[in-house]
Amino acid sequence: MRKTTIVKGYFNLFINAVIAGILASLLAISLKEMTAHVQESLYELCRKHPSLFVIFPSVGITLIYFTRKYLFKGRENKGIKEIFETLKKRKNELPLYKIPSHYINGFLTVISGGSTGVEVSTVVSTAAIGANTYKTERAVNAYKTELVCAGVAAGVATLFCNPIAGMLFAVEAISKKASKTILFSSGIAVLVSWGIIYLSGSKPLFNFSVTGWYRTALPYMILLSILAGFLAVYFTQTVIRIKSRFAAIRNNFLRVNTGAVLVGILIFIFPQLYGDSYHALPELLKHSGSFSVSFLGLLLLLIFLKPLAASLTLGAGGDGGVFAPSLVSGAVLGILIAIVCNHFLHTHLIVLNFALIGAAAMLSAAIHAPMTAVFLACGLTPGGFILFIPILIGTMLSKAVAQKLCSYTVYTYPGALISGR
Repeated sequence: MRKTTIVKGYFNLFINAVIAGILASLLAISLKEMTAHVQESLYELCRKHPSLFVIFPSVGITLIYFTRKYLFKGRENKGIKEIFETLKKRKNELPLYKIPSHYINGFLTVISGGSTGVEVSTVVSTAAIGANTYKTERAVNAYKTELVCAGVAAGVATLFCNPIAGMLFAVEAISKKASKTILFSSGIAVLVSWGIIYLSGSKPLFNFSVTGWYRTALPYMILLSILAGFLAVYFTQTVIRIKSRFAAIRNNFLRVNTGAVLVGILIFIFPQLYGDSYHALPELLKHSGSFSVSFLGLLLLLIFLKPLAASLTLGAGGDGGVFAPSLVSGAVLGILIAIVCNHFLHTHLIVLNFALIGAAAMLSAAIHAPMTAVFLACGLTPGGFILFIPILIGTMLSKAVAQKLCSYTVYTYPGALISGR
Protein backbone atom coordinates (compact mmCIF):
# COMPACT_ATOMS: atom_id res chain seq x y z
CA MET A 1 0.00 0.00 0.00
CA ARG A 2 2.76 2.44 1.02
CA LYS A 3 4.79 1.54 -2.08
CA THR A 4 1.73 2.15 -4.29
CA THR A 5 1.21 5.57 -2.68
CA ILE A 6 4.87 6.53 -3.25
CA VAL A 7 4.75 5.44 -6.89
CA LYS A 8 1.51 7.36 -7.43
CA GLY A 9 3.04 10.43 -5.78
CA TYR A 10 6.11 10.30 -8.02
CA PHE A 11 3.96 9.78 -11.10
CA ASN A 12 1.84 12.83 -10.28
CA LEU A 13 4.98 14.83 -9.52
CA PHE A 14 6.40 13.77 -12.90
CA ILE A 15 3.27 14.89 -14.78
CA ASN A 16 3.12 18.24 -13.00
CA ALA A 17 6.87 18.83 -13.38
CA VAL A 18 6.46 18.29 -17.13
CA ILE A 19 3.58 20.79 -17.21
CA ALA A 20 5.55 23.34 -15.16
CA GLY A 21 8.61 22.76 -17.35
CA ILE A 22 6.71 23.34 -20.59
CA LEU A 23 4.94 26.48 -19.37
CA ALA A 24 8.06 27.94 -17.73
CA SER A 25 10.21 27.28 -20.80
CA LEU A 26 7.69 28.89 -23.14
CA LEU A 27 7.41 31.91 -20.86
CA ALA A 28 11.20 32.27 -20.59
CA ILE A 29 11.88 31.89 -24.29
CA SER A 30 9.13 34.34 -25.28
CA LEU A 31 10.29 36.96 -22.77
CA LYS A 32 13.94 36.49 -23.75
CA GLU A 33 13.38 36.71 -27.51
CA MET A 34 10.83 39.50 -27.42
CA THR A 35 12.91 41.61 -25.02
CA ALA A 36 16.10 41.12 -27.04
CA HIS A 37 14.39 42.06 -30.31
CA VAL A 38 12.63 45.18 -28.99
CA GLN A 39 15.64 46.27 -26.93
CA GLU A 40 17.89 46.08 -29.98
CA SER A 41 15.43 48.09 -32.10
CA LEU A 42 14.97 50.82 -29.48
CA TYR A 43 18.70 50.95 -28.78
CA GLU A 44 19.45 51.56 -32.46
CA LEU A 45 16.78 54.26 -32.50
CA CYS A 46 18.43 55.91 -29.50
CA ARG A 47 21.80 55.80 -31.22
CA LYS A 48 20.29 57.86 -34.05
CA HIS A 49 18.44 60.21 -31.68
CA PRO A 50 20.53 60.34 -28.47
CA SER A 51 17.99 62.44 -26.55
CA LEU A 52 15.80 59.33 -26.40
CA PHE A 53 18.35 57.74 -24.06
CA VAL A 54 17.17 60.23 -21.41
CA ILE A 55 13.46 59.95 -22.26
CA PHE A 56 12.94 56.20 -22.59
CA PRO A 57 13.70 55.18 -18.96
CA SER A 58 11.15 57.68 -17.66
CA VAL A 59 8.54 56.41 -20.11
CA GLY A 60 9.25 52.76 -19.26
CA ILE A 61 9.32 53.10 -15.47
CA THR A 62 6.25 55.37 -15.50
CA LEU A 63 4.38 52.70 -17.48
CA ILE A 64 5.47 50.15 -14.88
CA TYR A 65 4.14 52.39 -12.11
CA PHE A 66 0.74 52.66 -13.80
CA THR A 67 0.51 48.95 -14.60
CA ARG A 68 1.20 48.16 -10.95
CA LYS A 69 -1.29 50.74 -9.75
CA TYR A 70 -4.20 50.04 -12.08
CA LEU A 71 -3.69 46.69 -13.81
CA PHE A 72 -2.38 44.87 -10.73
CA LYS A 73 -4.31 46.91 -8.11
CA GLY A 74 -1.28 48.45 -6.43
CA ARG A 75 0.24 45.11 -5.43
CA GLU A 76 4.03 45.32 -5.27
CA ASN A 77 6.63 42.97 -6.71
CA LYS A 78 9.29 42.04 -4.16
CA GLY A 79 11.50 39.99 -6.46
CA ILE A 80 13.00 36.68 -5.40
CA LYS A 81 12.07 37.41 -1.79
CA GLU A 82 8.53 36.42 -2.79
CA ILE A 83 9.69 32.89 -3.60
CA PHE A 84 11.30 32.40 -0.20
CA GLU A 85 8.21 33.73 1.54
CA THR A 86 5.97 31.24 -0.25
CA LEU A 87 8.33 28.33 0.49
CA LYS A 88 8.75 29.27 4.14
CA LYS A 89 5.10 28.77 5.04
CA ARG A 90 2.63 26.58 3.21
CA LYS A 91 -0.14 29.16 3.60
CA ASN A 92 1.93 31.73 1.69
CA GLU A 93 1.32 31.62 -2.04
CA LEU A 94 2.64 33.08 -5.27
CA PRO A 95 -0.64 34.27 -6.79
CA LEU A 96 -1.31 33.83 -10.49
CA TYR A 97 -1.05 37.56 -11.22
CA LYS A 98 2.69 37.40 -10.43
CA ILE A 99 3.21 35.76 -13.82
CA PRO A 100 1.96 38.65 -16.02
CA SER A 101 3.12 41.25 -13.48
CA HIS A 102 6.80 40.26 -13.58
CA TYR A 103 6.64 39.37 -17.27
CA ILE A 104 5.27 42.76 -18.34
CA ASN A 105 7.30 44.86 -15.92
CA GLY A 106 10.55 43.03 -16.63
CA PHE A 107 10.00 43.51 -20.35
CA LEU A 108 9.21 47.24 -19.97
CA THR A 109 12.20 47.82 -17.68
CA VAL A 110 14.82 46.39 -20.03
CA ILE A 111 13.51 47.64 -23.38
CA SER A 112 13.26 51.21 -22.07
CA GLY A 113 16.91 51.17 -21.00
CA GLY A 114 16.54 50.20 -17.34
CA SER A 115 20.01 48.86 -16.57
CA THR A 116 19.11 45.37 -15.42
CA GLY A 117 17.95 42.12 -17.07
CA VAL A 118 14.89 39.88 -17.36
CA GLU A 119 16.45 37.03 -15.36
CA VAL A 120 14.84 37.78 -11.99
CA SER A 121 11.51 38.62 -13.63
CA THR A 122 11.70 35.22 -15.32
CA VAL A 123 12.66 33.44 -12.10
CA VAL A 124 9.70 34.82 -10.13
CA SER A 125 7.24 34.31 -13.03
CA THR A 126 8.32 30.69 -13.52
CA ALA A 127 8.24 30.09 -9.75
CA ALA A 128 4.64 31.31 -9.82
CA ILE A 129 3.92 28.83 -12.62
CA GLY A 130 5.28 26.02 -10.44
CA ALA A 131 3.37 27.24 -7.38
CA ASN A 132 0.09 27.39 -9.28
CA THR A 133 0.69 23.96 -10.82
CA TYR A 134 1.02 22.71 -7.25
CA LYS A 135 -2.26 24.34 -6.24
CA THR A 136 -4.25 22.71 -9.03
CA GLU A 137 -3.42 19.11 -8.10
CA ARG A 138 -4.29 17.71 -4.68
CA ALA A 139 -2.20 14.59 -5.25
CA VAL A 140 1.02 16.62 -5.18
CA ASN A 141 0.21 18.82 -2.20
CA ALA A 142 3.37 17.60 -0.49
CA TYR A 143 5.51 18.85 -3.36
CA LYS A 144 5.16 22.62 -3.32
CA THR A 145 8.91 23.29 -3.16
CA GLU A 146 9.54 20.68 -5.85
CA LEU A 147 7.19 22.30 -8.38
CA VAL A 148 8.39 25.83 -7.63
CA CYS A 149 11.95 24.58 -8.24
CA ALA A 150 10.82 22.81 -11.42
CA GLY A 151 9.44 26.06 -12.82
CA VAL A 152 12.54 28.06 -11.86
CA ALA A 153 14.94 25.41 -13.20
CA ALA A 154 13.19 25.33 -16.57
CA GLY A 155 13.05 29.12 -16.78
CA VAL A 156 16.75 29.69 -16.04
CA ALA A 157 17.75 26.77 -18.27
CA THR A 158 15.84 28.26 -21.19
CA LEU A 159 17.14 31.81 -20.65
CA PHE A 160 20.76 30.71 -20.83
CA CYS A 161 20.34 27.60 -23.03
CA ASN A 162 21.90 25.70 -20.14
CA PRO A 163 19.86 22.95 -18.43
CA ILE A 164 22.58 22.15 -15.87
CA ALA A 165 22.78 25.79 -14.74
CA GLY A 166 18.98 25.89 -14.44
CA MET A 167 18.87 22.82 -12.23
CA LEU A 168 21.78 23.97 -10.07
CA PHE A 169 20.21 27.39 -9.57
CA ALA A 170 16.96 25.81 -8.37
CA VAL A 171 18.86 23.65 -5.87
CA GLU A 172 21.56 26.12 -4.73
CA ALA A 173 19.66 29.39 -4.66
CA ILE A 174 15.98 28.46 -4.26
CA SER A 175 15.52 25.21 -2.30
CA LYS A 176 19.00 25.21 -0.69
CA LYS A 177 18.75 21.45 -0.38
CA ALA A 178 19.05 18.50 -2.74
CA SER A 179 16.36 16.01 -1.79
CA LYS A 180 15.43 13.17 -4.14
CA THR A 181 12.10 14.76 -5.03
CA ILE A 182 13.63 18.19 -5.74
CA LEU A 183 16.30 16.66 -7.97
CA PHE A 184 13.62 14.54 -9.67
CA SER A 185 11.21 17.41 -10.39
CA SER A 186 13.94 19.86 -11.43
CA GLY A 187 15.60 17.21 -13.59
CA ILE A 188 12.33 16.48 -15.41
CA ALA A 189 11.70 20.21 -15.94
CA VAL A 190 15.16 20.91 -17.38
CA LEU A 191 14.88 17.93 -19.71
CA VAL A 192 11.68 19.48 -21.02
CA SER A 193 13.42 22.85 -21.33
CA TRP A 194 16.32 21.19 -23.20
CA GLY A 195 13.86 19.89 -25.79
CA ILE A 196 12.29 23.31 -26.20
CA ILE A 197 15.74 24.95 -26.48
CA TYR A 198 16.66 22.43 -29.19
CA LEU A 199 13.43 22.92 -31.13
CA SER A 200 13.63 26.72 -30.91
CA GLY A 201 17.23 26.80 -32.18
CA SER A 202 18.43 28.97 -29.27
CA LYS A 203 22.18 29.42 -29.05
CA PRO A 204 24.73 30.53 -26.39
CA LEU A 205 24.63 34.18 -25.43
CA PHE A 206 27.95 35.00 -27.11
CA ASN A 207 29.57 33.81 -30.33
CA PHE A 208 33.20 33.84 -29.19
CA SER A 209 34.99 30.50 -28.87
CA VAL A 210 37.29 29.50 -26.01
CA THR A 211 40.39 27.72 -27.29
CA GLY A 212 42.40 27.02 -24.14
CA TRP A 213 44.13 28.46 -21.07
CA TYR A 214 47.59 28.40 -19.48
CA ARG A 215 48.53 27.60 -15.88
CA THR A 216 50.83 30.62 -15.86
CA ALA A 217 47.68 32.77 -15.91
CA LEU A 218 46.39 31.36 -12.59
CA PRO A 219 47.90 34.09 -10.32
CA TYR A 220 46.17 36.77 -12.39
CA MET A 221 42.92 34.78 -12.36
CA ILE A 222 43.15 34.66 -8.56
CA LEU A 223 43.68 38.42 -8.44
CA LEU A 224 40.60 38.87 -10.65
CA SER A 225 38.51 36.63 -8.38
CA ILE A 226 39.51 38.55 -5.25
CA LEU A 227 38.59 41.86 -6.89
CA ALA A 228 35.28 40.37 -8.04
CA GLY A 229 34.44 39.57 -4.41
CA PHE A 230 35.04 43.21 -3.47
CA LEU A 231 32.98 44.38 -6.43
CA ALA A 232 30.07 42.14 -5.40
CA VAL A 233 30.02 43.75 -1.94
CA TYR A 234 30.05 47.20 -3.55
CA PHE A 235 27.12 46.17 -5.74
CA THR A 236 25.13 44.84 -2.78
CA GLN A 237 25.63 47.96 -0.71
CA THR A 238 24.77 50.20 -3.64
CA VAL A 239 21.47 48.38 -4.24
CA ILE A 240 20.53 48.38 -0.54
CA ARG A 241 21.37 52.02 0.07
CA ILE A 242 19.80 53.42 -3.09
CA LYS A 243 16.59 51.40 -2.66
CA SER A 244 16.43 52.63 0.94
CA ARG A 245 16.88 56.24 -0.14
CA PHE A 246 14.23 55.97 -2.82
CA ALA A 247 11.78 54.24 -0.48
CA ALA A 248 11.97 57.33 1.74
CA ILE A 249 10.65 59.53 -1.10
CA ARG A 250 6.89 59.68 -0.51
CA ASN A 251 5.99 61.47 -3.74
CA ASN A 252 5.53 58.71 -6.34
CA PHE A 253 6.09 61.00 -9.32
CA LEU A 254 9.32 62.33 -7.82
CA ARG A 255 10.59 58.87 -6.86
CA VAL A 256 9.92 57.30 -10.27
CA ASN A 257 11.27 60.14 -12.36
CA THR A 258 14.30 60.96 -10.21
CA GLY A 259 15.64 57.44 -10.66
CA ALA A 260 14.59 57.20 -14.30
CA VAL A 261 16.18 60.54 -15.27
CA LEU A 262 19.43 59.62 -13.52
CA VAL A 263 19.49 56.29 -15.38
CA GLY A 264 18.72 58.17 -18.61
CA ILE A 265 21.64 60.54 -18.08
CA LEU A 266 23.99 57.63 -17.41
CA ILE A 267 22.99 55.72 -20.56
CA PHE A 268 23.12 58.95 -22.58
CA ILE A 269 26.79 59.34 -21.58
CA PHE A 270 27.53 55.60 -21.62
CA PRO A 271 25.23 53.78 -24.07
CA GLN A 272 26.87 50.50 -23.00
CA LEU A 273 24.69 50.69 -19.85
CA TYR A 274 21.43 50.48 -21.84
CA GLY A 275 19.22 47.58 -20.77
CA ASP A 276 20.97 44.33 -19.84
CA SER A 277 24.24 45.56 -21.46
CA TYR A 278 24.96 42.18 -23.06
CA HIS A 279 25.17 44.03 -26.38
CA ALA A 280 28.19 45.99 -25.10
CA LEU A 281 30.46 43.03 -24.32
CA PRO A 282 31.27 41.92 -27.91
CA GLU A 283 32.22 45.50 -28.79
CA LEU A 284 34.43 45.84 -25.71
CA LEU A 285 36.14 42.51 -26.44
CA LYS A 286 36.73 43.60 -30.03
CA HIS A 287 38.68 46.65 -28.83
CA SER A 288 40.59 44.80 -26.11
CA GLY A 289 43.54 43.94 -28.32
CA SER A 290 44.99 47.45 -28.27
CA PHE A 291 45.98 49.53 -25.25
CA SER A 292 44.71 53.07 -24.70
CA VAL A 293 44.20 55.12 -21.56
CA SER A 294 40.77 56.29 -22.70
CA PHE A 295 39.57 52.71 -23.23
CA LEU A 296 40.86 51.67 -19.80
CA GLY A 297 39.05 54.67 -18.31
CA LEU A 298 35.83 53.59 -20.02
CA LEU A 299 36.17 50.04 -18.67
CA LEU A 300 36.84 51.30 -15.14
CA LEU A 301 33.79 53.55 -15.22
CA LEU A 302 31.54 50.81 -16.58
CA ILE A 303 32.63 48.44 -13.78
CA PHE A 304 31.26 50.83 -11.15
CA LEU A 305 28.48 52.49 -13.11
CA LYS A 306 26.67 49.29 -14.16
CA PRO A 307 25.82 48.39 -10.52
CA LEU A 308 24.91 52.04 -9.88
CA ALA A 309 22.61 52.22 -12.92
CA ALA A 310 21.00 48.89 -11.94
CA SER A 311 20.45 50.16 -8.40
CA LEU A 312 18.85 53.39 -9.65
CA THR A 313 16.61 51.36 -11.96
CA LEU A 314 15.42 49.18 -9.09
CA GLY A 315 15.10 52.14 -6.73
CA ALA A 316 12.88 53.97 -9.21
CA GLY A 317 10.56 50.95 -9.45
CA GLY A 318 11.99 48.92 -12.32
CA ASP A 319 11.67 45.13 -12.30
CA GLY A 320 14.89 43.13 -12.26
CA GLY A 321 17.79 41.93 -10.17
CA VAL A 322 21.49 41.19 -9.98
CA PHE A 323 22.02 38.58 -12.72
CA ALA A 324 22.78 40.73 -15.77
CA PRO A 325 24.58 43.55 -13.89
CA SER A 326 26.79 41.00 -12.11
CA LEU A 327 27.70 39.13 -15.30
CA VAL A 328 28.44 42.35 -17.17
CA SER A 329 30.38 44.10 -14.39
CA GLY A 330 32.44 40.97 -13.73
CA ALA A 331 33.17 40.48 -17.44
CA VAL A 332 34.30 44.10 -17.84
CA LEU A 333 36.50 43.75 -14.74
CA GLY A 334 38.08 40.67 -16.33
CA ILE A 335 38.74 42.54 -19.59
CA LEU A 336 40.35 45.41 -17.67
CA ILE A 337 42.62 43.12 -15.61
CA ALA A 338 43.78 41.21 -18.70
CA ILE A 339 44.57 44.37 -20.69
CA VAL A 340 46.45 46.02 -17.80
CA CYS A 341 48.52 42.89 -17.11
CA ASN A 342 49.29 42.35 -20.79
CA HIS A 343 50.49 45.93 -21.21
CA PHE A 344 52.34 46.64 -17.98
CA LEU A 345 53.51 43.15 -16.98
CA HIS A 346 54.08 41.89 -20.54
CA THR A 347 51.88 38.84 -20.00
CA HIS A 348 49.91 37.11 -22.75
CA LEU A 349 46.58 36.67 -21.01
CA ILE A 350 43.57 35.69 -23.14
CA VAL A 351 41.07 38.51 -22.65
CA LEU A 352 37.97 36.39 -23.40
CA ASN A 353 38.99 33.88 -20.71
CA PHE A 354 39.28 36.65 -18.15
CA ALA A 355 35.92 38.10 -19.16
CA LEU A 356 34.24 34.72 -18.52
CA ILE A 357 36.06 34.13 -15.23
CA GLY A 358 35.21 37.65 -14.06
CA ALA A 359 31.53 37.18 -14.97
CA ALA A 360 31.35 33.86 -13.10
CA ALA A 361 33.24 35.13 -10.04
CA MET A 362 31.07 38.23 -9.71
CA LEU A 363 27.85 36.24 -10.18
CA SER A 364 28.93 33.63 -7.63
CA ALA A 365 29.48 36.24 -4.93
CA ALA A 366 26.31 38.13 -5.86
CA ILE A 367 23.85 35.21 -5.82
CA HIS A 368 25.59 32.88 -3.35
CA ALA A 369 25.51 30.02 -5.86
CA PRO A 370 29.03 29.16 -7.07
CA MET A 371 28.21 25.96 -8.96
CA THR A 372 25.39 27.72 -10.82
CA ALA A 373 27.85 30.47 -11.76
CA VAL A 374 30.41 27.90 -12.97
CA PHE A 375 28.09 26.03 -15.31
CA LEU A 376 26.29 29.17 -16.45
CA ALA A 377 29.54 30.95 -17.37
CA CYS A 378 30.92 27.85 -19.10
CA GLY A 379 27.82 27.77 -21.26
CA LEU A 380 27.94 31.43 -22.34
CA THR A 381 30.25 30.69 -25.28
CA PRO A 382 31.16 27.65 -27.41
CA GLY A 383 34.02 25.74 -25.77
CA GLY A 384 33.45 27.45 -22.43
CA PHE A 385 33.87 24.22 -20.44
CA ILE A 386 37.58 24.29 -21.30
CA LEU A 387 37.75 26.93 -18.55
CA PHE A 388 35.93 24.78 -15.98
CA ILE A 389 38.84 24.56 -13.53
CA PRO A 390 39.85 28.27 -13.47
CA ILE A 391 36.18 29.32 -13.36
CA LEU A 392 35.55 26.92 -10.46
CA ILE A 393 38.52 28.38 -8.57
CA GLY A 394 37.35 31.90 -9.32
CA THR A 395 33.77 31.37 -8.15
CA MET A 396 34.78 29.72 -4.88
CA LEU A 397 37.40 32.35 -4.13
CA SER A 398 35.18 35.37 -4.90
CA LYS A 399 32.39 34.00 -2.74
CA ALA A 400 34.83 33.40 0.14
CA VAL A 401 36.29 36.92 -0.21
CA ALA A 402 32.83 38.52 -0.15
CA GLN A 403 31.81 36.49 2.92
CA LYS A 404 35.05 37.27 4.74
CA LEU A 405 34.85 40.97 3.93
CA CYS A 406 31.31 41.16 5.26
CA SER A 407 32.20 39.23 8.43
CA TYR A 408 34.55 42.07 9.39
CA THR A 409 32.09 44.85 8.62
CA VAL A 410 28.44 45.79 9.03
CA TYR A 411 27.86 45.01 5.35
CA THR A 412 25.22 42.58 4.20
CA TYR A 413 26.62 39.55 2.40
CA PRO A 414 25.99 39.91 -1.36
CA GLY A 415 24.20 36.56 -1.54
CA ALA A 416 21.45 38.06 0.61
CA LEU A 417 20.14 39.83 -2.46
CA ILE A 418 19.02 36.51 -3.83
CA SER A 419 18.96 34.25 -0.81
CA GLY A 420 16.28 36.28 0.90
CA ARG A 421 18.28 36.71 4.09
